[in-house]
Amino acid sequence: MHNLYSDKNTKYDWASLYASHQDVEPPTSDPRDDGTVDSWIKRSPVLIGHTGKHPFNCEPPLNRLMQYGFITPASLHYVRSHGPVPRCDWSTWTVEVTGLVKHPHKFTMDDLVHGFEPLEIPVTLACSGNRRKEQNMVRRTMGFNWGPGATSTSVWRGARLYDVLKKCGIMSQKAGAIHVCFEGAEDLAAPGVSNYGTSVRRETAMDPSRDIMLAYMQNGELIAPDHGFPVRIIVPGFTGGRSVKWVKHIVVSTKESDNNYHYRDNRLLPSHVDSELATAEGGGRKVTRVEITLDGGATWRVCTLNQPEKPTKYGKYWCWSFWYVKIDMVHLIGAKEIAVRAWDESNNSQPEKLNWNVLGMFNNSWYRVKMHTSRADNGEVGLVFEHPVQPANGAGGWMARKQQLTGDENAQSIKESTSVPSLSTSTKQYTMEEVSKHSTSESAWIVIQGHVYDCTNYIKDHPGGADSILINAGTDCTEEFDSIHSDRAKKLLEKFLIGELITTQQSGKKEVASDLKSPNQIEGTHVNHNSKVGVSDMKRPINEESHVNLNNAKNLRALANPREKVKCTLVEKIVISRDTRIFRFALPLPEQVLGLPVGKHIFVSAIIDEKLCLRAYTPSSHADEKGHFDLVIKVYFKGENPKYPNGGVMSQHLDSLHLGSTIDIKGPLGQIEYIGRGNFLVKGETRFAKRLAMIAGGTGITPIYQVIQAILRDQPGDKTEMHLVYANWSEDDILLRRELDKRAAMYPDQLKVWYVVNQVKNTELDWKYSIGYVTESILRDHIPLGTASDTLALICGPPPMIKLAVLPNLEKMGYDMAKSCLLF
Repeated sequence: MHNLYSDKNTKYDWASLYASHQDVEPPTSDPRDDGTVDSWIKRSPVLIGHTGKHPFNCEPPLNRLMQYGFITPASLHYVRSHGPVPRCDWSTWTVEVTGLVKHPHKFTMDDLVHGFEPLEIPVTLACSGNRRKEQNMVRRTMGFNWGPGATSTSVWRGARLYDVLKKCGIMSQKAGAIHVCFEGAEDLAAPGVSNYGTSVRRETAMDPSRDIMLAYMQNGELIAPDHGFPVRIIVPGFTGGRSVKWVKHIVVSTKESDNNYHYRDNRLLPSHVDSELATAEGGGRKVTRVEITLDGGATWRVCTLNQPEKPTKYGKYWCWSFWYVKIDMVHLIGAKEIAVRAWDESNNSQPEKLNWNVLGMFNNSWYRVKMHTSRADNGEVGLVFEHPVQPANGAGGWMARKQQLTGDENAQSIKESTSVPSLSTSTKQYTMEEVSKHSTSESAWIVIQGHVYDCTNYIKDHPGGADSILINAGTDCTEEFDSIHSDRAKKLLEKFLIGELITTQQSGKKEVASDLKSPNQIEGTHVNHNSKVGVSDMKRPINEESHVNLNNAKNLRALANPREKVKCTLVEKIVISRDTRIFRFALPLPEQVLGLPVGKHIFVSAIIDEKLCLRAYTPSSHADEKGHFDLVIKVYFKGENPKYPNGGVMSQHLDSLHLGSTIDIKGPLGQIEYIGRGNFLVKGETRFAKRLAMIAGGTGITPIYQVIQAILRDQPGDKTEMHLVYANWSEDDILLRRELDKRAAMYPDQLKVWYVVNQVKNTELDWKYSIGYVTESILRDHIPLGTASDTLALICGPPPMIKLAVLPNLEKMGYDMAKSCLLF
């Protein structure tokens, strides 16, 4: 097989560009993938992750990207995924072409390789969120913090889309063939969507000069799983979101793709509106000039270009350009920044200033590197070069420093800073190793956005209890903090700032070297770097054997370490009613127990719409059940409540999960723990009760139900009386009613249950309980007075109900608000 792309007059051997990269940066098993659905994939450990562990989205460190020049090693190519990587088999994989074609067809991989003349060209792909962190420094967008490394160049080989559609007999535009839609094979657990999809217009798909292909090789090797094995779409000159990975279906249609990701992603929204304005595509124009300025654009210096790319036979250029310029140090010393811009052959250039938009897309303004003169500890004067940001949650960058100084992360214009960084700074700096030692209630440090905070003195005042801080003590909890805290909480944090985090490079820790001894292979598909890859080498499936051995678990409690996330798999889903579900999640080991103290809850986390989302839930199953736990969830659907038009983000996400999907949990959290026989531990202090007044609203029943279960499981030892008043909107909304009624019937002297509903939907129902709101009269009739010292009230429900209906009436009934009322 010849790795050549040729026209009538010229032959280009692209292998000379990537051959030197095939034995560098070998991927290996990354500990960050342990316990995830992607644990079978080999990846480079130097990649900078963006969305926690999963789904995998990453970019290479900028110095590594620059090190290899024009062609990026496949193991360093940026990755953009929306879900788990599908496990694919070359021998059984097909791409189906349907819709407005005369000859619908299913192509095997052998069909694509042998049935069409291959096209092999270098193409630069770029995520439309590249450099988004700069936008997030101005005002928070909806996306995560891509740095400038979400762009890479590879030599791709595949079958032309033009040839494939022509063979299938694509119909004319008059017949309605206006759009060509692509759909991948990944299983996405998102509301209303199961696969990633997008589309291009027919005239684009059928333009041979566009070089759109169904690619099956990257840099002379099989495409790696992260990049779309066994076949993906490559659309040169368009945003990377159009190049669908693991492509399974191609549909010629009268309308563009209706896939959620096609409409939601890769759109440019101006800063003052939220409707679509434009999408990005390129014309294959060559970069003809690169300039830098040292004086804010008053004068420009032309740079020397390094462009190994040759034009396609249609004169197109699909790749980035490298450049350099020589400048006398004298000119740098007096300058404040270096800014760079590029021009193409149509004289298009880059805007001077960043254009903010709500999705954080298409930031292509001048790239600015600040310069400062600084004096080192030895007295020598040097130059400090400071990039705008560090990718993901990395600390540093002149934009981050300015945001910290202005104290306004939503400022649309950032004031110039008068401070000058020094090579020897007075700001206290800490390594992550130092921070990790402060993980107890005696000394609790956390890292957020590269800043180190000592939260020890706030532990007793945190509204979520000490566990809310201790669960993250000694760690970088940037994503978790940002996902659940308001701007007010972020302001409150400022008083606990004690220093800055030293980045890996600053602290002198070595990054994982490129001389790792792991063989460079796609799982189960060995690549011989000393020879060209033949078609016969491509037919072996990816090995699906997992390398994760969970039997090495050190203990049988899943929540043994509150700072570690635990990956759990959905194994059963029971529909109780239109909007109520029971989800059963398997623990990593069948003999494990959850190990959640009674009365406490867990954090469930997931990446939803590119953001980390966390919600607190209390399982309905007992903490000692082996191998699994259950969550009773009320799903708040979009469009049903005008106060919350988008519905419940997490509950809808859970409802969309398929069996086999995973979530992360972390815990325990909470201020209240029932330790048995009427004894509670509340913020470290013990409380005792012979009688419990239990008042719950909606999903607030779950922590109270845990206490009920614990008491009734300890029979005849635990004599604690329980009086439950449980409020809901209607009789259909009562969670765990069957279980509550069953236990009340079994233990009538110990558990008494009274329901309150706003309305009874079933008019034929003989409803014997209260209708309306929770009132003083209802509480007096069904729970004990609070005048006795051995009576406690357990409360969990909607804040308005607690504030307006529960606490005022309990106070009238003699309850001590500080000592007798325990709010979960």
